[in-house]
Amino acid sequence: MRLRLSIIKPRKLTGFERVISIPSLRQKRRRALLAGNTVGFVPTMGALHQGHLALIRQAARENDQVFVSIYVNPTQFGVNEDLSSYPRTWDADKVKLAALAKEFKNDSLVGHMSVIFMPSTKEMYPCSPPTSEVDGQGSFVTITPLSSRLEGASRPVFFRGVATVCMKLLNIVQPERVYFGQKDIQQTFVVKRMVQDFHLNTEVRVGSTIREPDGLAMSSRNVYLGERRRKVALVLLASFKEVQKVFARGARKRRFLYNAAIDKLSVMKKQQYALPREKRARFEIDYISIADPDTLDELEEVDSERGAILSGAIKMLPLEEPHEGEETGLGGGTSTVRLIDNIRLELLSAKVGYIP
Repeated sequence: MRLRLSIIKPRKLTGFERVISIPSLRQKRRRALLAGNTVGFVPTMGALHQGHLALIRQAARENDQVFVSIYVNPTQFGVNEDLSSYPRTWDADKVKLAALAKEFKNDSLVGHMSVIFMPSTKEMYPCSPPTSEVDGQGSFVTITPLSSRLEGASRPVFFRGVATVCMKLLNIVQPERVYFGQKDIQQTFVVKRMVQDFHLNTEVRVGSTIREPDGLAMSSRNVYLGERRRKVALVLLASFKEVQKVFARGARKRRFLYNAAIDKLSVMKKQQYALPREKRARFEIDYISIADPDTLDELEEVDSERGAILSGAIKMLPLEEPHEGEETGLGGGTSTVRLIDNIRLELLSAKVGYIP
């Protein structure tokens, strides 16, 4: 008696299914495999914005099916970071995802979004999540020294948590491709290294940073800024543009490029601290990095041909005296908002350009 393997024909679905359990997710993945469908995976923590949607669109262009996860991962938050304050906006996210599903349905050239994976922490960490102390207990994935630099120096458990949850998600979904945004450039390096070192059978794809009309890099944390802090937050990108100008004029040494960014940030900081409490938006400079585009190692001199990754972070401090009727953002301007950004420092046909 000869057994025949039944192959499920690919078909265009009308929408997506919300899945909360790992066995159900794996069943969906197996069906995609039997249908001969490729799967692109977009991991998120929700609070979706146009940057996330751009990654989902990219995944739909490059795969037959798209799986999206929404999970606020506790292990990437330190003991002094407020996990409970992270925005959770499923109702708004659902509307955006439904609109995308409809968009894909009407386009025969792209794949479809079939699964939204929304596991509980018990599902993701069945033996309880690792603790958030630097020397915490639990099962971790650590990628060093990448995880200890830049963002990792300010948030020592962050990339340990990112690598751990990404390893879990990639083991669960087993996608052909996984998608991250360039705004979180160090995260992309960490995940790529993890995929390479642990021989994971997936390709890491990086989508361009999506920016607001004023140039601010899109982030789920932007909702906390409010009008006053948002205007001042643009100084980070402005400092990058100063570095571009210096680079275009021939500067290659780190000290000249670094000082161009710090000078721009310092002038804005001094101007803000000189204003009355009810008008200023204070911030702190966390770091400015000029790093190798392949390894993220800090450079003392930038090669004109290869360029560099120029990245940085600032902390927008709480408003001291919000005035009546002021648009202060989610939380009333009471929380510190940490912002990161990066550009590719390079010469393009004698014209300086940055990857938006």
